[in-house]
Amino acid sequence: MRTIRVPAAVCGLLALLLGLPFAGGTTPGALDRSADAAVARLSPGVLRALVFPTEPAVVVALGLLAVFLCLRAGRKADAGLALGAPLLAVLLTGLLLKPLYDRWKNDTLVYPSGHTVSLVAVLTVLVLVTRRVFVAVLGGLALLAATAGLVGLGYHYLTDVVGGTLFAVAVVLLTWSVPRPEPARSAG
Repeated sequence: MRTIRVPAAVCGLLALLLGLPFAGGTTPGALDRSADAAVARLSPGVLRALVFPTEPAVVVALGLLAVFLCLRAGRKADAGLALGAPLLAVLLTGLLLKPLYDRWKNDTLVYPSGHTVSLVAVLTVLVLVTRRVFVAVLGGLALLAATAGLVGLGYHYLTDVVGGTLFAVAVVLLTWSVPRPEPARSAG
């Protein structure tokens, strides 16, 4: 699992650096303005549907699915990480990064996107648990949909979503790279 430490560190560093130009401000960057324009034609109903994957009920259900899959496979340590890694990412985002970057939109701290951190952390765990390409593809599609919804509804700038994605991946990969005991092999 040491091989995931390098991409984890790169994602974490990029997340931290991406927010620096926007710290303490409310002004969108050029990329943010382009993203706003790209989704401006979508109706509010479509945008609400697109943001659905970030709803707490969906994120919790996906997280519980990851825990269940780990427990079913006899991987108790992984089940603990499947639960703990997303929680850690969300807590660090809300308690540390958002106040540190102090980026505002509509009277709310927005960098990095907590909606995105929760979704991406759970999706990253699911990819690590299942090791299935189709899970990664479905997760990527859910993230793209949520990004359009979050930007289109004015909840976040695109850079908030990208920063949240990078940070969530970093936290989950760093947490997942912690050494843990191998499950006991079945004798039967």
